[in-house]
This record gives sequence, C-alpha cells and structure tokens, in this order.
Amino acid sequence: MREIIFDTETTGLDPKTGDRMVEIGCIEMVGRVETGRTFHAYFNPDRDMPIEAERVHGLSAAFLATKPRFMESVDELLEFLGDSNLVAHNAGFDFGFLNNELELAGRTPISLDRMVDTVAIARKKHPGAKLSLDALCTRYGIDRSHRVKHGALLDAELLAQVYVELTGGRQIGLGLADSAPDTPAITELTPNAPWHRPSADRPRREPRPHMASPEELERHRAFIAEIKGAIWVD
Repeated sequence: MREIIFDTETTGLDPKTGDRMVEIGCIEMVGRVETGRTFHAYFNPDRDMPIEAERVHGLSAAFLATKPRFMESVDELLEFLGDSNLVAHNAGFDFGFLNNELELAGRTPISLDRMVDTVAIARKKHPGAKLSLDALCTRYGIDRSHRVKHGALLDAELLAQVYVELTGGRQIGLGLADSAPDTPAITELTPNAPWHRPSADRPRREPRPHMASPEELERHRAFIAEIKGAIWVD
C-alpha cells in the first residue's frame, strides 16, 4: 500500500483569512517503508510573512519572493501524490491549506476520505499523553536533534518514523506472506521436509522415555515415607 507522509509550512493559521501555504514536504512510503522518493517545494505566497510565523519556520518574505507560485508546481505535486492516502500530523490543518491552494489554482480539492491524521491515532494509542510531534519523537526514541526550526520535509521525515511506530513498530515490514518463490512458506514445514530429516553424519536418537521405572517409583515411595505428615501418600 502506497502512502504519502506530508507536512506544510504557512504564513499563519487560517487560509480563510488569507493565509497561504509556503512550503510542502512529502515522503513516499510503500508498506510503511520509505522508498526514498520525496517531493519538496517552496512557494511565493504573494503576501507578507508575519514575524510570528517566520520565527517558527524561518522562511522570510524575501526568501520566498524568489520561489515559484503554487500553480506553477501543482501538476508535479499532484503527480507525486497520485491517488494515495495522505498522512499528516493534525491533518485537518494541512489539508485545509493544501485544498485552499488547489482551489485557488482552479484544481479539484483532495477528498478528506484520503486523510490520515496521526494525532487521532496517537490520541487513541496514548490517551492523556502529549501528542505533539516532538513529544512522540521522544516517546519512541526518534532523534530530532537536527530540528532547530520547523521545516516541511524534515517534519515529514520525522513523522514517517512516528507513523511506523504508531501503526505497529519496526516489525511491520516483515511479511511472511511475501516469501521469495524459492523460500518455503511456514505452512510447508512438514515432518518430511528436508530440514526435519536427521543429519546423515550423526545417528538418530530414540525418543527418551517419560514414565518412571518401577525402581524409581519404589525409591520415591521410600523417600516420601520418611517425611512426617507428607501429603503425597497414596
């Protein structure tokens, strides 16, 4: 199953009041394993950058003024996203900005049926715990020491690791059903299989008896007889 882990950076908190998306970072995963394919882009928002937002992600209006507008990169982005589910942390926020940009570019918004929210998953798995990306990285021992400021691609990379932990941990990629053609499946482990046959270079040992011999039973009775108040007397 192909999934896209993504994160956005913006000029503020609400696209309905004129805030815009200025960065998006996407990580491709197949079977909850990163493939190495990514998509990353900055966008010129055609507006100022509030100082509060710049303190969070470090993207200035001067820096973004040299970047392409969203509509100039929308085809490449949509091709990368395909029809895969999109995973984000507090996904309603990121979907709101992504769909706002798509609407401004005259494109069809992405269906919320494709939205996977890791905050909702974490809330069910860790009720009452802190659910920020930093808190979940700490919980799962994920190194975030290089995260000085928010960055869409960096945060998507961290979230990809968190998502794996939230949905089953590192062993999730071990599929017994995906054995190579020449590898016998577990269901083929029969007594006649080669790995169950005795080695040719050592003799086969007969099964050990598990019943006590008459001599052993007699010694046991004698031992019990010496115990005062024994509860094992027949």
